[in-house]
Amino acid sequence: MEPYQALDRSIAGKVAIVTGAASGMGRATAHLFAAQGAKVAVTDLRQEPCDAVVAEIEAAGVPGEAKAWALDVSDQDAIKQVVGEIADSFGGVDILVNNAGFAIPGDVAEESYEDSWGPTLEVMLAAHQRMIRAALPYLRNSDAARIVNIASTEGLGATPGNSPYVAAKHGVIGLTRGLAVDLGREGITVNCICPGPIRTGITDGISEEHKTIYAKRRVPMRRYGIPEEVANMTLSCVLPAASFMTGAVIPVDGGLTIKNA
Repeated sequence: MEPYQALDRSIAGKVAIVTGAASGMGRATAHLFAAQGAKVAVTDLRQEPCDAVVAEIEAAGVPGEAKAWALDVSDQDAIKQVVGEIADSFGGVDILVNNAGFAIPGDVAEESYEDSWGPTLEVMLAAHQRMIRAALPYLRNSDAARIVNIASTEGLGATPGNSPYVAAKHGVIGLTRGLAVDLGREGITVNCICPGPIRTGITDGISEEHKTIYAKRRVPMRRYGIPEEVANMTLSCVLPAASFMTGAVIPVDGGLTIKNA
């Protein structure tokens, strides 16, 4: 019998890029990674909210480090520039969390559908592969390179009037699986998390009454989740010990996707 091998469950000192980190699940992930001792690049569309998250992390007195970068993930040139700056500042890249996103409803019968389709696919699918490609030279130099794409339970099903978002999130799952196969031989893992109903900016517009009704009807745990619950699953995926898990699609949804009625 082979002796027991204790695998590394620490990301202390690892360099992590988190997109969409100014709020919601991205913010929670940045906080958690820094609390675990990582060096975290907090990126989002505008500088000021990123600076605010960095200030929160610094005020918490955690062992890790955080720095802020404004990044429009729909801008391919900006992606290349910012990823390079992050790698130069922190000395490399070990972890990439593609989290940036938004929700624009789209009625396929309306002329405005294109206004939803283009930006949605650009930010929530094309940007994922562009971030990965920009980070790849640095990830290849890491001894525990990890990529996590944040999709949605909309990538496992669909709700009415939301097809651009649904298409993007299905695409994220496909991209995750394809790149897991392509990069597996290099020891780079690529996994995907599918959050269900989570209390974020996207769901802020839903009243508490309707949140409660929906959760009691659709979610076995009978509540909405919080960003920290998603962030902790993300952490599990990026541990050095998570070295033989790749191409996984993990719902964090309170059981929504398994409930038949």
